Amino acid sequence: MLNLRDEPVKAGTRFVRGEDKRGAVRLQRDTVGTIGVYVVCVLALFFSKFINPEFGSVHQLQTILTLASFLIVISYGQGLTVLIGGLDLSIPSVVTVGGILAAAWMSTLSPAGFWWQIPAVLVVCASIGVLNGLGVTLLRIPPFIMTLASGIIVYSICLGATGGTLSGSAPNSLSRLMTGRVGGVPMVNLFVVLFCATAVFVQSRTSFGQRLYAMGSNAAAAKIAGMRTNVITVCTYALSSAFAGFAGMMLVGYSNGATLRMGESYLLPSVAAVVIGGSSILGGRGTFVGTIGGAILLTIFDMVITSLGLAQGWRTMISGGLILAAILLQHDGALDWIRSTARRRA
Repeated sequence: MLNLRDEPVKAGTRFVRGEDKRGAVRLQRDTVGTIGVYVVCVLALFFSKFINPEFGSVHQLQTILTLASFLIVISYGQGLTVLIGGLDLSIPSVVTVGGILAAAWMSTLSPAGFWWQIPAVLVVCASIGVLNGLGVTLLRIPPFIMTLASGIIVYSICLGATGGTLSGSAPNSLSRLMTGRVGGVPMVNLFVVLFCATAVFVQSRTSFGQRLYAMGSNAAAAKIAGMRTNVITVCTYALSSAFAGFAGMMLVGYSNGATLRMGESYLLPSVAAVVIGGSSILGGRGTFVGTIGGAILLTIFDMVITSLGLAQGWRTMISGGLILAAILLQHDGALDWIRSTARRRA
């Protein structure tokens, strides 16, 4: 019989099974991993100065945070699905939906109508996630297959509805958000800081976040404990799609237009940022603080690749390599092996 005492007992990466001592070890590993991501970010900025002296300046840091803002928002939704042991491969198509609606629909509205229209666009995007969640929970379709199929269907609908030609421009309010400044600081940087603070609080300090960790760590125990796991799953995929759609709106405000492939470059990086940040691909462990670091690190690498004039394929290769390295380091014996090797050489 399932022992409910083995289920997680606290929000965040503290959700572990077994004795308190093992929990402390897991907490220490997660903390070290999160700190390690930011240490690598600092080192990457330092060595990148040899490529471009502008790296590391205040202006360059603002640019990095601006470019990372899209991936941070998308990765938060992706991280929530990974936290419950799922995956959202429909993100590129949902980003496109958000961008298309922002450019072709919202740009025709008056400033007064703009603000109530934002939730309307997010509801349209979230409905795609609801369908994903229902397919995973009711039809028992694996998340990989369900979200991949829905992404293809949504993209096909966008292609058919637009005929491959998109019209419209960015609404003034979105343009101000992405390109405006407040006291010399980009407005989008202030937005990202506020978004990250809110997201960290929701994921680690609310009952909803606790339920996500519980489901990812032990779904059967969570269900026996009375949690409505199907509802939580549907809500999680809906949130993932809503954040992807909002990132599409941000992209329109930044580039003043939408394209049918505007979300394609964010699928693998969204998974990479989550895994590099210390989240377990099997669910139940990870923090958004680490995911933020992963997104910033990938953005730095992308800017270095651009500075060197290398092909964009290098970004994909680096993302894949970092995912593999992060997964290997998450193995229970990986850190112990690294410590023992370091001690022998010392």
